Amino acid sequence: MATYECEKCGMSVNATCGKCDAPLANDTLTLDGGAEVQISKCPNGHGKIKSPMCCGQDMSCSV
Repeated sequence: MATYECEKCGMSVNATCGKCDAPLANDTLTLDGGAEVQISKCPNGHGKIKSPMCCGQDMSCSV
């Protein structure tokens, strides 16, 4: 399961899919310009989300 953690305050978040309750997996999405965005996605193909935010910045997830 992807665990996102705030580098400023240390808060952490685990996420599951709302449709099938599967733990979301950490992944990256490559944008048209070549930039990569860290995301979490459902392993059963129900979708993906951008990383959550805390303290005004994206939370990070170590793989």
